Amino acid sequence: MSDVAILASGLSKRYRLSGLRLRRGFGGRTPWLWGRSRSTDCAEAGEEKWALRGVSFEVKQGEAVGIIGKNGAGKSTLLKILSRITAPTDGYAEVRGRVGSLLEVGTGFHPDLTGRENIYLNGSILGLKRADIARRFDEIVEFAEVGKYLDQPVKWYSSGMYTRLAFSVAAHLEPEILLVDEILAVGDATFQAKSLRKMQYVAREGRTVLFVSHNLQAISQLTQRSILLSGGQCVFDGPTSYAIDLHHGRDQSGRASYTSMPSTEMPKITGLEVVTSAAGQVHHVGMPLEVHFTIATPMPIEGAALSFQVVNAFKQPIVHMLVLDSEMPMCREAGIYKVSCCIPALHLYLGRYTLTAHFAECPGGKKFETLDGVCSFEVVAYGKQRNYYWQPGSCAYVEQGTWTCERLSNDGGIPLLRNVGT
Repeated sequence: MSDVAILASGLSKRYRLSGLRLRRGFGGRTPWLWGRSRSTDCAEAGEEKWALRGVSFEVKQGEAVGIIGKNGAGKSTLLKILSRITAPTDGYAEVRGRVGSLLEVGTGFHPDLTGRENIYLNGSILGLKRADIARRFDEIVEFAEVGKYLDQPVKWYSSGMYTRLAFSVAAHLEPEILLVDEILAVGDATFQAKSLRKMQYVAREGRTVLFVSHNLQAISQLTQRSILLSGGQCVFDGPTSYAIDLHHGRDQSGRASYTSMPSTEMPKITGLEVVTSAAGQVHHVGMPLEVHFTIATPMPIEGAALSFQVVNAFKQPIVHMLVLDSEMPMCREAGIYKVSCCIPALHLYLGRYTLTAHFAECPGGKKFETLDGVCSFEVVAYGKQRNYYWQPGSCAYVEQGTWTCERLSNDGGIPLLRNVGT
């Protein structure tokens, strides 16, 4: 028996854009838009768009695969075809096993039914008997955290409640194949962390997971393999780390830079460059980071001082680096200088950062220049597994240290109390 759970061969999906019909929705009249001619709008009525074009791949049983790409790349269309929600224009797909899918808020839910009734409805759609659903019912409700509203129609649920219940149903009714779209972004950070752990558990159980997300951190933790879509076509299928690098753009250097013209009157920072560990101004936790300055001075400087701070999204300085002329001679004569700093292992926490740079004479002297909010870069931890969720904003810095553990006694660490006779 084949171990292939999902087989896609030449999948293509074409949509016909009916712009003219949409514009005639107001009393039979066409509300022409400002600045657009009638002939232009008429020409768009028969326009076609290929959401997918010639996508082929296999996913083996028990494999967790990420689907990544920019908006409009065809990710959601692909999952809808695999879920049998829409049919391909060309090609075919085989899905071997019971499928649980979470594509949009409320997919498979009837708005007038209660949460309780929708759990049983979804289980029936998956082909489960009522007794099988009842056996998992309490676990579903506990995970979704909607017990208080279980007997209310789901049309009154918030989008977060909808999402929690829909994911819980899809994950706990033990589908052989789980298809999950970006819908997890609707939930809060705690729910996203719990859902990610659940999907990791599902994958470890040997079930197949196909996960679409713009959260590349989550993709890197859940999958070893990813498919990168661009313009409806598969441009890469392989290790997740390479797919993420391509998604950021390998044609881009791992450099964030600032440039300025020199001055004939004052010393200036004419160039500032941050060299990150990956393409697209992306830096991995714990990897080396380089910062390069180009300084032009039309005059000698006695006791130059150069510093920079790494600043987080809340405008808080997290790292401060300083070099003085007394430590490293610089700018003692007129000219152009390159000053570099290498941080061997930068353990900034996940998030986006910028630099603030200061160029001056030693403390108490003349200030030449301050650059604020330049050289933006992002810190990530792709592929680094943790027992807890990498939640943005939970701290500022992740330091490495040496831990030791020593057993001090063999009786549980608590001395026994003894009666002492007289």
